[in-house]
Amino acid sequence: MFKFFRNVASEMRKVSWPSRKELTRYTITVITTVVVFALFFTVIDLGISELMRVLIDSK
Repeated sequence: MFKFFRNVASEMRKVSWPSRKELTRYTITVITTVVVFALFFTVIDLGISELMRVLIDSK
């Protein structure tokens, strides 16, 4: 078990961590992408809901 944690620590030292500037840029990119997709799916959902309402009311 100790060997496992030693290996984990060894591998973690090899990791290339992003700089603060890169991390900020990546975070902004992810948040922007999530917001754009959320808005897109909201519009699609509202459109489908309205279409269903029109089809049900026309009967």
